[in-house]
Amino acid sequence: MRYAEITRRLAGLGGAKWDVHVRARALRAKGRDVIELTIGEPDVPTPPALIDAAAAAMQAGRTGYSNGRGEPGLRSALAERYTHRTGRAISADQVMCFPGTQTALFTVLMGLAEPGCEVLVGDPMYATYEGVIRASGADMVPVPLRPENGFRLAADDIAARITPKTRAILLTTPHNPTGSILTASDIDAIGALALQHDLWIISDEVYEDLVFDGETFTSPLSRAQLADRVVVVSSISKSHAAPGFRSGWCVGPEAFTDALLTLAETMLFGNQPFIADMTEQAVREGSEVAPGMARRFAARARHLADRLGGGSDLVVHTPQAGMFAMIDVSSTGMSGHAYALHLLEHAHVAVMPGASFGTTLDGWVRVALTVDDDAFDTACTRIIDHAAHLHRETA
Repeated sequence: MRYAEITRRLAGLGGAKWDVHVRARALRAKGRDVIELTIGEPDVPTPPALIDAAAAAMQAGRTGYSNGRGEPGLRSALAERYTHRTGRAISADQVMCFPGTQTALFTVLMGLAEPGCEVLVGDPMYATYEGVIRASGADMVPVPLRPENGFRLAADDIAARITPKTRAILLTTPHNPTGSILTASDIDAIGALALQHDLWIISDEVYEDLVFDGETFTSPLSRAQLADRVVVVSSISKSHAAPGFRSGWCVGPEAFTDALLTLAETMLFGNQPFIADMTEQAVREGSEVAPGMARRFAARARHLADRLGGGSDLVVHTPQAGMFAMIDVSSTGMSGHAYALHLLEHAHVAVMPGASFGTTLDGWVRVALTVDDDAFDTACTRIIDHAAHLHRETA
């Protein structure tokens, strides 16, 4: 039987990247005491007030169809939020609502990219980026994020890879998996390239509310000179500890959202009205859980760096935001994937191989900062003991 070309383009980009996590779950099911540091789930439940808001909206009959743009109340709330955050007027007509950041990003890429063009993206990258780019038919062009540059995307490295086929630059700030934040100077330099070469900038900002104390976030959406070429995607999944509600959005030029509307209507008709009502409340009131998460994640990242730095040859890259920290495991002589499997089998700690996020991190692993402090400290001890065991084996 024949299949659509998209199935070939996406072959191998699914669950294979999560094999260590799947193996960890299987070991836990057999009774093994595995500490999972793989998935970026918030470490608190969804606030009861948001669950109550969704339930009240359902009881009030908000269970009918929405539309391709999303519910007017939520779009207005988001327009006010981005007007306040960027310092320039953002209208509700510049907002479209989707079931989560992933759906928003997929739709945006389908609307901007196509076969024969290229999308530049930092390597390492979030695990689904290659898939959403390839789904559009475009080619993904990785741009290495250098550890010596704090894993921030450098304009010079982008410029070296721009060709006549380049259509867009996909940014993640704050970054997953490294937790780096693009500076205002980084944004200006990347924006200058977009203007020079007539490129789109797509900015995934889902970790915006999880910036650590003392760090500063800058969005390209705040730059007036980039107003006609920036599209931001985000959601309440991380900021409000509500990943299962699947409520996200994109913000871009009005001409872009107008052009994207038919595609969104063909695929879906907005998110559910009762979830939109809950999300509107979340956006208007801000997050009661994000500040606490940011403090805990920052503290665990510092704890990880202190413990491993004092007890092993492993090197921790301390993040500026988000839910993850990176560990350089190259001193073990193993790839990140081999190390992650060995750590799981022998120390019962599950981490993500860096190569799941791109070739730049082949000698690294990603650690989720989302388990409680006692379990996290136990994981640190196991990682240190495992490193000592590896050192004795190779001595």
